[in-house]
Amino acid sequence: MTPFADTPEPPYYAVIFTSTLGDDSEGYAAMASRMVELAAEQPGFLGAESAREGLGITVSYWRDLDAIAAWKANAEHREAQRLGRARWYSGFRLRIARVERDYGLD
Repeated sequence: MTPFADTPEPPYYAVIFTSTLGDDSEGYAAMASRMVELAAEQPGFLGAESAREGLGITVSYWRDLDAIAAWKANAEHREAQRLGRARWYSGFRLRIARVERDYGLD
């Protein structure tokens, strides 16, 4: 099994979420795992790749901007966002990009 998301031919979109954790990370790992499961159930979700060692980076891939907007508005995801801001993150950035090319070595 490859660690890379199995994305279709471009174009599609990438949501790049970069974060640093604060001192209180209790419950974070379980919520992060749940968010991956929940995102996979959303229409338009194409896959995700994630790494965390100090700086965390999660890139999720989506069919279109409407799918991203629906994910942002998901009630359970909104609660995770609230907890992230209030409890877990000392900082974060979210970027949305249109993927025009996709190539590599698996």
